[in-house]
Amino acid sequence: MFRRTALVGVAVVAAVALLSLPARAQTLTPGQKEAPVKQVARGTFIVKLTPGPATDDPAVADLGHMTIDKLFHGDLEGTSKGEMLTAGTATKGSAGYVAMERVTGSLQGRKGSFILQHTATMTRGAPWLSISVVPDSGTGQLLGIAGTLSILIENGEHSYVLEYTIDGAK
Repeated sequence: MFRRTALVGVAVVAAVALLSLPARAQTLTPGQKEAPVKQVARGTFIVKLTPGPATDDPAVADLGHMTIDKLFHGDLEGTSKGEMLTAGTATKGSAGYVAMERVTGSLQGRKGSFILQHTATMTRGAPWLSISVVPDSGTGQLLGIAGTLSILIENGEHSYVLEYTIDGAK
């Protein structure tokens, strides 16, 4: 039997690789706007996953639904609420999930909100995870935000690295 909480714990394990791009001078032509500067935010978060009601229907017994509640600390101070859909398989260690969550708070001093989109699979225990900012989902001072979020779980603690840009032309 597939355990939904085990899927979430294992599926979100991701290796964090950060590359710094060297600053370089560039010449802008008239009408050309400067590219947004890549920024990095780091911190920790606490997550609460609440499973939806179970079903007795064998046709969907391997599918699940959860609500997501997070509390972020660090460069991102805020909360998120979201929805997750999960799927398990008969093969041990193979599963997947998709999720959407709205993050609301202050990102390195900028107040607003944005939406994160999760896509994850686990193939016989090998995880793959992608979390991206939904285009044009930023509000307030986060209007024009784009980027990706990486999650690291060590000793039961969750941390994040959000690599992002904010396009000031929005």
